[in-house]
Amino acid sequence: MIDVSHQISAVRRTVGKRVLDAGEARVMTISQVYDTDVDDMWDAVTNAERIPRWFLPVTGELKVGGKYQLEGNAGGTVERCDPPKSFTATWEMNGGVSWIEVRLAPEGSGTRFELEHVAHVDDHWDQFGPGAVGIGWDMALTALVRHLAADPSYVVDPAEAMAWMASPEGIEFVTAAGEAWYEAHAASGEDEATARAQADRCLAAYTAQPES
Repeated sequence: MIDVSHQISAVRRTVGKRVLDAGEARVMTISQVYDTDVDDMWDAVTNAERIPRWFLPVTGELKVGGKYQLEGNAGGTVERCDPPKSFTATWEMNGGVSWIEVRLAPEGSGTRFELEHVAHVDDHWDQFGPGAVGIGWDMALTALVRHLAADPSYVVDPAEAMAWMASPEGIEFVTAAGEAWYEAHAASGEDEATARAQADRCLAAYTAQPES
């Protein structure tokens, strides 16, 4: 069981803007402190044998210049790597390209995992806002909690994860995460009505509920 309220409040979320060569982009940042050291966290997020235990099966070369592919999800190219502090990669999916940067830093007795996802403003953003990718990252950070706290041999079951999303607890989690991304979006200076409409459409898509 997941303590939804605790997990949602343990995560920091921000939304910002950035101008890229190809135009305006949005920056979604999500972070959480984990009860482990930087070296173990680095291994958890870069070791091809550990990544599937909490995220998705991955193939390819996890090194600078190497190409990777997450099963049924995004692929891309590793652009930069500074062990055990950070790495950057392209995030390519459905013909679109965005960028991720993962940063690790000691904090208290643990390690802060921070992920920045930069994406161009497009029709998908205009319709769903930051929650479209943000909720997915929230779920990944939650799975990482379980991985780091549980038996190291534990492997997330995609079918089990999909079933959980449709459960009352899963819907509660997705709804709470979506609301948290709405709040971060509104706090960034976005028009509240626009942010609200995007969040509502996003939550309807995630929970398969019709728009009101």
